[in-house]
Amino acid sequence: MLAANSQASGDSFEDRFPAPQFRDRFPTENESFVQRQTPDATRYRTPQVGPAPYQVASLGPDVPYQRPAAKEGQTTLVGLKSSAFPYLGNNPRTDEPFLNISKGERRGHRSYGGRVYWQDETYNDNRVLMHVPENFDVSKPGVIVVFFHGNGATLERDVRDRQLVPKQISDSGVNAVLLAPQLAVDAADSSAGKFWQPGGLKRFVAESTDHLARLYGDPRAAKAFANMPVIIVGYSGGFMPAAWSLEVGGLGNRVRGVFLLDAVYGELDKFASWIVNNRSGFFVSAYTRYTKRHDKELMQMLKEKGISIAEDMDGPLRPGSVVFVETPEGVTHRDYVTQAWTENPVKEVLVKMAATPALTRVATSASSPASR
Repeated sequence: MLAANSQASGDSFEDRFPAPQFRDRFPTENESFVQRQTPDATRYRTPQVGPAPYQVASLGPDVPYQRPAAKEGQTTLVGLKSSAFPYLGNNPRTDEPFLNISKGERRGHRSYGGRVYWQDETYNDNRVLMHVPENFDVSKPGVIVVFFHGNGATLERDVRDRQLVPKQISDSGVNAVLLAPQLAVDAADSSAGKFWQPGGLKRFVAESTDHLARLYGDPRAAKAFANMPVIIVGYSGGFMPAAWSLEVGGLGNRVRGVFLLDAVYGELDKFASWIVNNRSGFFVSAYTRYTKRHDKELMQMLKEKGISIAEDMDGPLRPGSVVFVETPEGVTHRDYVTQAWTENPVKEVLVKMAATPALTRVATSASSPASR
């Protein structure tokens, strides 16, 4: 069963994730970033995380690794080469270079709205927020949650501290870990960067496995993470990397679920195609009036293809479940990750998913091509 020990802990979120562990690494005053201006791609270097201190093997008999029972949950940020940015390729929607404007040695991207964002300020952060809850057990079925944040966000200020995504995963009691890549830094831009590329999601998850294992406390856990099912969660502007990860991400039927939080702003064909061709996974879209028109359009597309749709979250999520949930007036888009049809919707979806063990088992069939 995916559900781990869901018994409430006496420790608060602040006890488990003390602020000092981030204080030395990230700016705390207004979340300002001092970015390097390095237009030459060869100058980028991915930060390396040193291995955790392990005891030197003795000559005694081998015994199975036992993770300390009282180990606290771990949350950190790690730079990955396969994260969304920096990105020096083309925009697949136009087949033109993504960095389509320059000023001296500076390169930037002119968005669809006409605003210019510079690479060294907006598209130069390759960090990923990783979280392993204290009760996570690699020996049990589990999932990797990949969270794509919305526009105008940073991992620290928004995903971690305001939207409480690591906390929601821990509080669910579900055997799940988190990967949340930084997309455009604090900008009104939904660009997917390396997630536009074929195999982008597959490379991202593969590069993450050793880091998750170190965070867990046992390097041998990397093998389990390398085969673990994946749940994609996209909020608002995160629809773009979510859609392209489904279309060309390369994980096939390892993706067992998609959860969109007021995020159906476009790419309807990609979401519909994944739903129709992946009946072993679930799809949930919760929406406000801002995305209602597109959600209704996607529902109609699916009905025409014979897909059954539910419009409430009353039951457990099962393989093939397709759910659209409209939230009432008064629910704000900005707070949607913590207040949608219910408080803490990420937690709620994980709990309902955990009620169906089939969604959490390692995929053994090849019903979806690995190159999708």
